[in-house]
Amino acid sequence: MAITEYFVRYLQRRDQLSAEDIDRLRATPTTHESFGPGEIIVPQGRMATRSCMMLRGMSARQHRNAARPEERVITALHVPGDFVDLHGFVLAGLEHDVVSMGRSEVEFVGHDELREITAHFPHLTRLLWMSTVIDAAIHRQWLVASASLRSSAHLAHLLCEIYTRLATVGAAQNHVFTLPLLQKELADILGYTPIHINRAVRDLRASGLLRWTGQEVEILDWPRLVRFARFRPEYLELEQASR
Repeated sequence: MAITEYFVRYLQRRDQLSAEDIDRLRATPTTHESFGPGEIIVPQGRMATRSCMMLRGMSARQHRNAARPEERVITALHVPGDFVDLHGFVLAGLEHDVVSMGRSEVEFVGHDELREITAHFPHLTRLLWMSTVIDAAIHRQWLVASASLRSSAHLAHLLCEIYTRLATVGAAQNHVFTLPLLQKELADILGYTPIHINRAVRDLRASGLLRWTGQEVEILDWPRLVRFARFRPEYLELEQASR
């Protein structure tokens, strides 16, 4: 398979790609793999020879407590178009697992291909770097939201972010998206108990901000949800700029 079109859209939203850039991306060979709920896509601690990007579903960056292996902390969510572990290209290994949240499909890109791109395509090299910088900006924003928002607004902020990231690459539209996360998984992401998450979901529904049925979330009042969550998408770098 060729490199996912979602990733091409991810880059095009933020900068103009030349025909040569697009041709090189689309010519990049990949290996397609599918994963079930909870399966590890990329394990921690070993020297990687390839990196992966999301094609369908979601994955998470998961850290385990060595003293209590049953406990985990989720420090990132990845959606279609995300280059999940690109930082593993330049690191000796990862200090976390990348785990599938629900069913997911990914495309693996060999590091030899990434070396060839970075050796001969300086613009694409900068854009690959940009994607890792955006990933870090999202993590920082999660810390800010955790410190400054109460549970229902914190959850609303995460929903605004996920929808925006999905809509940016064409994986969601009309304020409707699929969220393959259990309330326990949302609790792990946001740092609350499942009971707190259940109450937060109830609050957002009761306020008429969204409809949440199974895995389908429909945002009923986007401007009001954005205000309630204090969501400002600048950290996602959605404006086109020359990079």
